[in-house]
Amino acid sequence: MIERVESLGAAALAELEAGPLEESWLADFEVRVLGKKGSLTLLLRETGSLPGPERPAFGAKVNAVKAAVQERLGERRARAAQAGLAARLEAERLDVTLPGRPLRWGGVHPLTRMTWEICDIFGRLGFNVEGGPELEDEFHNFDALNMPADHPARDGMDSYYLEGAGPGGARGVLRTHTSSVQVRVLRRRKLPLRMLAPGRVYRRDAADATHGAQFHQVEGLAVDRFGAVRFSDLKGTLEAFARLMFGRRLGVRLRPSHFGFTEPSVEVDVQCFQCQGSGCALCRRSGYIEVMGAGMVHPGVFRACGHDPEATAGFAFGMGVERIAMLRWGIPDIRLFTENDPRFLAQF
Repeated sequence: MIERVESLGAAALAELEAGPLEESWLADFEVRVLGKKGSLTLLLRETGSLPGPERPAFGAKVNAVKAAVQERLGERRARAAQAGLAARLEAERLDVTLPGRPLRWGGVHPLTRMTWEICDIFGRLGFNVEGGPELEDEFHNFDALNMPADHPARDGMDSYYLEGAGPGGARGVLRTHTSSVQVRVLRRRKLPLRMLAPGRVYRRDAADATHGAQFHQVEGLAVDRFGAVRFSDLKGTLEAFARLMFGRRLGVRLRPSHFGFTEPSVEVDVQCFQCQGSGCALCRRSGYIEVMGAGMVHPGVFRACGHDPEATAGFAFGMGVERIAMLRWGIPDIRLFTENDPRFLAQF
């Protein structure tokens, strides 16, 4: 029996030495030879069939052989681990003499860049930047701007409402224009004032090449005593902005319009950059693209904001940042600004 133990031990050591340096193979070898049903472990079950005096020597011999195989198995596993690490290091080896990978620097989003430029132009004309909340109450977004309860713009098909989100649990509205900031400034500031209100606004518009449900506006307001601000000042301000923003390459026109919070009111159009005024699908064959609305502040707005409409005058205007950017850089589709395509953004 002793000879049989030695023979099995020698065979196990020989197999272990000749086997591959792979953890999967070594694990299988351990189960076959040293496991609960391994060839060396099963020898211990034969101890009971031996005469009493021979049992201690037999058991000691089996345990010694198992220990020798276990020790050799540990050595082989250590070598396998070293070989695996060496192979991985070779496969992942870096050539430190190669130049490093260039870092791609991020940039300012074109809409942010355009907002800064608009504010800079009007800043040179004496306008200061003001801010306000995007979630408004109906007074600041509609009532104070001369929009009665039955005004079409207040319909749920045009505006986003949030029940219980306003002051005192009243209905709130995602602002449909940054004109609400003008109301807040008029109610807290003394005259005269010139202000800009850039920010994000929301309307239930179907998305197309020139419209979206979420976009950016810059509102402007200039107010002083009656007679100190005239419609000619509004016209000169807007023409100065158009020249500074677009140069003289695109024509500008003012045409009569209607807004509830200005009277008289005008639409400001800039010649289409794509067709140069001849008419195309982008400008809907008109040759011009609307970029802003403007007009003299309605007396009802002054009254709602605590100013005497007989002693106060002012003008207001509001423009879409996306449309100004489209005209300035020749961008054919407003949706490009929100698609986050790096090929588009990298151009700015």
